[in-house]
Amino acid sequence: MRFSLQREVLLKPLAQVVNVVERRQTLPVLANLLAKVRDGQLSLTGTDLEVEMVARTAVEDAQDGETTIPARKLFEIVRALPDGSKVTISQSGDKIAVQAGRSRFSLASLPANDFPSVDEVEATEQVDVPESTLKELIERTAFAMAQQDVRYYLNGLLFDLRDGTLRCVATDGHRLALCEASLDGGGGNKRQIIVPRKGVQELQRLLEGGDRTLGLELGKGHIRVKRDDVTFTSKLIDGKFPDYEAVIPIGADKDVRVDREVLRAALQRASILSNEKYRGVRVEVSPAQLRISAHNPEQEEAQEEIEADTRVDGLAIGFNVNYLLDALGALRDEQVVIQLRDANSSALVRGADTGHARHVVMPLRL
Repeated sequence: MRFSLQREVLLKPLAQVVNVVERRQTLPVLANLLAKVRDGQLSLTGTDLEVEMVARTAVEDAQDGETTIPARKLFEIVRALPDGSKVTISQSGDKIAVQAGRSRFSLASLPANDFPSVDEVEATEQVDVPESTLKELIERTAFAMAQQDVRYYLNGLLFDLRDGTLRCVATDGHRLALCEASLDGGGGNKRQIIVPRKGVQELQRLLEGGDRTLGLELGKGHIRVKRDDVTFTSKLIDGKFPDYEAVIPIGADKDVRVDREVLRAALQRASILSNEKYRGVRVEVSPAQLRISAHNPEQEEAQEEIEADTRVDGLAIGFNVNYLLDALGALRDEQVVIQLRDANSSALVRGADTGHARHVVMPLRL
């Protein structure tokens, strides 16, 4: 096996694949990536047995073959080479030679036959999604995933396909984030899958936005996302996601409309003096005004008052300030609407102009 290409051209697929490779390995070959050259095209594959990433690029001076190369070492070498270098990688025996200008490196390899392959995805559903749409759905929801929760099905992102729309939903039991988009050509049958945290993070890192169309294949145990230069595959969490629609408050008829950035800045300032453990802030609503207050065990206090378009009077409710800030950070509208019912009910936070992203935040007893 042998191939040559520019450093910058090699660096992009390497960067896409190397993140999947875990630093601590149970199998030595999992620290390597699988390099295959066929008909002038190089494919690089990295996997941790949960997530698999295959990146492809055209190469020059190519000789067909396949081997495995230490992933992080190769990435660090290529990244450290001068801009514009031409990199030549060749195999002789169990050694990989990397050459660029006057630089020479010799790396140990392992047989390509030892490299594990992710099971074939038997797609039960196939949909096409614009890359920018999928990127937005994940960005606006992934932050609300649980981390190492015993309710393992919360440690991932729900993809809910129904009635020509794709929804992404995440919750950690204290807050919920939902974003949906219509799919051209409909969305086929109803289907729900849960993608684990690492798969979501790798997919988020991979997506660049833009108008390219991605192929989304949903199998029994896997999800696969195909782009012309990359194929991403992840195992799914085998579990049932809670009925998230039951969590979205109904009858929250007290509306507060406020400038998103003004509210965000006021919450950030008040949070400086909130209790470090509970991160609680008190939000008091009165006609045309929102008062935010925070205090901590050192008897320090913060108070902020901002203008709000509301007729609600005499309602005070406590929140974890981080959850409110995360929700506001995921919205894009200049104005946001906070829908409240009473001091003991969840709040619904959404953009004033677009309703396709919604966030539910549980109240906090202060």
